[in-house]
Amino acid sequence: MHQFEIKRFVELNFFGLDASFTNSSLMMVIGVTLVSVFLIGSMRGRALVPDRMQSMAELSYEFVANMVRENAGSEGMKFFPFIFTLFFYILAMNMLGMFPYAFTVTSHIIVTVALALVVFIGVTVIGIIKNGTKFIGLFVPSGVPIWLLPLLVPIEILSYLVRPFSLSVRLFANMMAGHTMLKVFAGFVIAMGAVGGWAPLLFMVAFTGLEILVAFLQAFVFAVLSCIYLNDALHPHH
Repeated sequence: MHQFEIKRFVELNFFGLDASFTNSSLMMVIGVTLVSVFLIGSMRGRALVPDRMQSMAELSYEFVANMVRENAGSEGMKFFPFIFTLFFYILAMNMLGMFPYAFTVTSHIIVTVALALVVFIGVTVIGIIKNGTKFIGLFVPSGVPIWLLPLLVPIEILSYLVRPFSLSVRLFANMMAGHTMLKVFAGFVIAMGAVGGWAPLLFMVAFTGLEILVAFLQAFVFAVLSCIYLNDALHPHH
C-alpha cells in the first residue's frame, strides 16, 4: 500500500498546521498545468477550420455543456465554468494516476470529501439564495398524502445529507480498489516468473484498459451528479 503514502517534499508549517508540499500537491499542480496548457494553447489561434487540438478542446467544451444542459437545465449554464473545471480536474487526477510511479490524488478520501463538500455546500447555498424558504420543498415529495410526510421528510433530509459521503466514497473507492488490484497482479507477475507470469500479465493489460475507462467514468459520474444536485437546488420541487 506504499503507493498511497503521502511523501513530503518541502515541509511547511503555518500556525501549527501542516501545509507541506507533497507528492499529492505535485500531482495536483501537474494536472492543473497540463489541462490549462491544453485548453489555452489549443484555443489561442481560434481558427475557422480547427486543427486537431482545437477540435478536441471544442468537443470537450460541448461535451460538458451538454451534460449541464441535460441535467441542470439552461438555468444551470451559469455554473458551467465550475462543472467544467470540476470534471477536468478529476479526470486529470485520475488519468495521471495511471502512469507508473505516479501518485493518484483521488485515491485519498480527504481529497474526494473536500470536492464533494464544495459541491454540497455550494448547491445548498445556491438553493437557499434562489428559493428562500421554498427550498424546503426539496424534502417534501409532491403528491404524497399528508399522513406519510412525517416518515418521508426525515428520509429525504437524511438522503440529502448523505450526498457528499456517497459522492466522495464512490470516487475514492473505485480509484483505490483499481490501483490496489493492479499492484496485486503485478506482484503475481514477479512471483510467478517467466513460466506462469504471463497469465497475470495479460490480466493486468486488460485491467489497465478497464481502469482507464473507470477513471473517465468516475469523473463523468461525479460531474453528472453535481449537475443533478444543482438542478435540485435550482428547482427544489419534485
